[in-house]
Amino acid sequence: MEYAQQLFGDFFGAEWGPALFVLTKNVLLIFAIVLPLMLAVAYLTFAERKIIAFMQMRVGPNRVTFFGIPWLGGWAQPIADAVKAVMKEIIVPSGANKFLFVLAPILTFAPALAAWAVVPFSPEVVLADINAALLYILAMTSMGVYGVIIAGWASNSKYAFLGAMRSAAQVVSYELAMGFALVCVLMMSQSLNLGDIVMGQQGGSFLNWYLLPLFPMFLVYFISGVAETNRAPFDVAEGESEIVAGFHVEYSGMAFTVFFLAEYSNMILVATLASIIFLGGWLPPVNIAPFTLVPGFIWLVLKIAFLLFCFLWFRATFPRYRYDQIMRLGWKVFIPITLVWILLLGLVMQLPSSILSAFPLNLWFH
Repeated sequence: MEYAQQLFGDFFGAEWGPALFVLTKNVLLIFAIVLPLMLAVAYLTFAERKIIAFMQMRVGPNRVTFFGIPWLGGWAQPIADAVKAVMKEIIVPSGANKFLFVLAPILTFAPALAAWAVVPFSPEVVLADINAALLYILAMTSMGVYGVIIAGWASNSKYAFLGAMRSAAQVVSYELAMGFALVCVLMMSQSLNLGDIVMGQQGGSFLNWYLLPLFPMFLVYFISGVAETNRAPFDVAEGESEIVAGFHVEYSGMAFTVFFLAEYSNMILVATLASIIFLGGWLPPVNIAPFTLVPGFIWLVLKIAFLLFCFLWFRATFPRYRYDQIMRLGWKVFIPITLVWILLLGLVMQLPSSILSAFPLNLWFH
């Protein structure tokens, strides 16, 4: 890294070299994050179809292959789907607001990508290591609902508008519960920096992770994340049996695909944040060999994969909630639980240091 910086300084001069080096490094990091993310989104759709097919005793995609290789049957299906979506015509309804109709998918997808700027993949690998990373992510993920609302309104369709209103109410409800759950993490870690939150969970084993003392908050956060991404069983915003796909019913081609990409990108983001905040991020479950020999990035990927499997498992298992059930769960169950846990955690933190240093509180309060 220092040699590359010196080369830039020699080639572009002392004035422009360092600035161009930082710009080039950041651009390469952005591509290193976005390209694997897009590939992960594509193959998450494939994994969803195969896993749910297995649970329902079906086969799933098994035909489209690479270069005719039989044992790769189905693995080229996401590529075929992407090519098909690109070639399809984007139809704008005659009564729609054309500018907002086109802008809505971008407003949904852009925040889903921008939030990854502060996600640490290991102690050294993070695009922007800012101290208010958690606030930044909450701000970015909260903006995604604007794209959904604008899409429902701009489509000039009653079904789309109804889906947008459902989504707006759902996101507001579960955003509160998710924010309160994260307040507990901030109280324990004393930091908004995601890297510091992971380091606060260091210790001899998984007993030091925030999952144990904040297990109800983990459940609230993860279930709220399922609701935030409009995934089953919280997919009333796009309930096919009620409002024929809801807010994106008038979209086709790549415009529809962008909504699809945003949903799966947000799924991966929720799983990543849950892994970092509650499951120790890149830390191994036990701090002994051979667990310590596995790179931290691999541990993070394994935790994310497990939580994404839970997303797919929920879809294959639970029926869709009624709208009133979703609102009741958010306002009458999750929010009171989080408020009570914040109060209990505050009381525990006020205990004398001699008590906090005793087992098991010394695992989490340093």
